[in-house]
Amino acid sequence: MPETSQELRYLQSLAQRFPTIASAASEIIRIEAVLKLPKGTEHFMSDLHGENEAFIHILNNASGYIREKIDTVFGEELPANERADLATLIYYPEKKLPALKLAQTDLKGWYQRTLMELMTLCRFVSSKHTRAHVRKCLPQSCAYVLDELLHAHFEDHNKKLYYETIVDSIIAYRRADAYILRFCELIKRLAVDRLHIVGDLFDRGPRPDLILERLIEHHDVDIQWGNHDVVWMGAAAGSPVCVLTVLKTTFAYNNTDTLEHGYGITLRELDHLAQEVYGGSDVTRWMPKEDGRRPTTQEKLRRVARMHKAVTVMLLKAEAEVIARNPDFQMRGRDYVNQIDFQAGMVRCGGAVYPLLDRDFPTVDPSCPSAFTEGEREVLRDLVRGFRHSKLLQKHVQFLYSVGSVYKVTNGNLLYHGAVPMTEDGSFARETFEGREYAGRALFDYCDKRARQGYFAPEGSPERVAGQDFLWYLWCGRLSPIYGRSAMTTFERLYIAEPETHKEVKNPYYTLIARPETAERILREFGLEGEGTHIINGHVPVRAVEGESPVKGGGKLIVIDGGFCRAYHEKTGIAGYTLVYNSRGLTLRTHQPFESAEKAVSADEDIASSSEYIYTAPHRLLVEDTDEGIEKRALIEDLKLLVAAYRTGRIRENVG
Repeated sequence: MPETSQELRYLQSLAQRFPTIASAASEIIRIEAVLKLPKGTEHFMSDLHGENEAFIHILNNASGYIREKIDTVFGEELPANERADLATLIYYPEKKLPALKLAQTDLKGWYQRTLMELMTLCRFVSSKHTRAHVRKCLPQSCAYVLDELLHAHFEDHNKKLYYETIVDSIIAYRRADAYILRFCELIKRLAVDRLHIVGDLFDRGPRPDLILERLIEHHDVDIQWGNHDVVWMGAAAGSPVCVLTVLKTTFAYNNTDTLEHGYGITLRELDHLAQEVYGGSDVTRWMPKEDGRRPTTQEKLRRVARMHKAVTVMLLKAEAEVIARNPDFQMRGRDYVNQIDFQAGMVRCGGAVYPLLDRDFPTVDPSCPSAFTEGEREVLRDLVRGFRHSKLLQKHVQFLYSVGSVYKVTNGNLLYHGAVPMTEDGSFARETFEGREYAGRALFDYCDKRARQGYFAPEGSPERVAGQDFLWYLWCGRLSPIYGRSAMTTFERLYIAEPETHKEVKNPYYTLIARPETAERILREFGLEGEGTHIINGHVPVRAVEGESPVKGGGKLIVIDGGFCRAYHEKTGIAGYTLVYNSRGLTLRTHQPFESAEKAVSADEDIASSSEYIYTAPHRLLVEDTDEGIEKRALIEDLKLLVAAYRTGRIRENVG
């Protein structure tokens, strides 16, 4: 069948890469061999919430995968303490190497043993990769030597001396430290092919900025946005309501280091306003939560509490403006600054009226409650400017947009942070925006589009403002697939005593996902069905301490938010779940609390983790069983057409 002109142009383009029959045939042979390799290991993490040290440790140990390989390769050949030293060296080579060297009486002998151990382990974890792939991962400065050592065959006595000479030369020329560092990084690089972050990098924990810096360095990562992520994305885009929301959460957890030291955003003008307006106010209800990791004083805490109160009142005003201009959000009644009777000290909430726990609103004009004072407006302009001009924050948010999305379908797995909004009868909830109804996958796609509009639409355009408002809706909206609850009751918890107003009712999704048919229906909606398909979900911490299981929907849905954030440890009883998907199947890892990187280095203290297979593949999964395999098969077919075009003369070989 003759090609169309478009198909012929594609084959001509392909011919630029493979200019002869021989080169095209060789590529077909190479790809067919790669298809028979075991699939790469995927690593899933969720709800990191700024816990940079725990995140980096689990990233370094690949959820215990590297320690398992050390035990497999060396078994009883190495004592337990030496295996622990080797593991910590791989996790933190720059920090652990100097300490290990100081402990040696025979440094040369230790270098020889350590280089050989790292070489052996590296060969083991690289065995499922092609030699070409391993070479691509090698640092250019020492690629040749590493390649030679990795493919050494010590059973060949003629070459034994050759390889020993290489190792001795590395030591003699004082390059041992550099090669140890390179081996450690290479082992971590080859152990995990792809990293998936299922939302919520920001808030609560100390340094989300350091997490993002590490993710940017990662060789292959994707991110499904959580509601704590989208509100930071909105703040970086210049949305006043998102800026104030981010600040309120930051002050609630006394996490000003992220803003001031991480992103260089000054709080000076806000601090002055808060001192001027609320210096004599009772700020007890605005005192931040403390987890003991940040040395502080009562005066510093009161400073944060004053700013917390100032931002809360400003946020009430900004929310009222956004709700008024977005009737699609269906949030009338949640514009609480308009629901307050300031003279009586009462507020209307959910059809009832309640007394306010705090009646101190010195910057609110009861005749126009949502109006900012000139001082507030000036401070807000300064804060928005700070978020917009933070180069590091803009770098991080651009990265979130480039590798992130509301959801992802990959290798039979559906990844999303929150929920697929549903009704009590199990159907997908329908929501109307801009005159059109959306549900299920169409709602997710619409939300993704609007989230990008808030950052990429032209500055000052109505589309950009609308997109930024939508980013705030994704943070807390009733049918936001990233939030998944009836309302965010921050106001109620601060201002109303009655606990029934504090409840955030979960979408019916969270009850329905216990049923296998619900999980299967969601998977079909996103184009997946059959053996080996799963939903991987975050957002709502699993209360393992109460016996709740992270595996739901008859094994089809796995919630991997187990309380990574230290603030959740008491509620969940653990310190998070992660998931590892390799050629054998899916393994759920359950982690215990992590003390600190310093303790890990000094005492070889790893995170205590347990693992269980929650899905065992019916056969060992190969590259041909993955999305990458589908793409490679398609390329083989294209290359076959190119070979045919060469043979019939429709395209000429370039043999020069």
